[in-house]
Amino acid sequence: MNRLMKLGAGVALSLLLFAAGAQTLTDPTQPPPESRLLPASVSDVPVYTGPQLQSVLIGSHGRQVAVIDGQTIRRGEKFKGATLVQVNKNSVVLQNGRNKQVLTLFPDEGKKPAH
Repeated sequence: MNRLMKLGAGVALSLLLFAAGAQTLTDPTQPPPESRLLPASVSDVPVYTGPQLQSVLIGSHGRQVAVIDGQTIRRGEKFKGATLVQVNKNSVVLQNGRNKQVLTLFPDEGKKPAH
């Protein structure tokens, strides 16, 4: 009987440890807790400043592609009414009539103070 009680106690302890461990696991697909915090001020809220260049691909056989706001656009194709007319390694040029807009991969780089 003593052996049976020890076995039962061991099983019960194992189940308790398992249940306690299962409660501490977090869902890895959930956003981090800080993403649910409100901005400290209105100035901390991101403001849309126009299309964002995210990636550039210049292929060896003349293929030129840009990813703008998540959309893949080849040179000569349109993005929101403007034609992608030029693709460089760090920038692209969109043209809508006479208006040209240059998008750069690192738009804030020029705003940083020199060290």
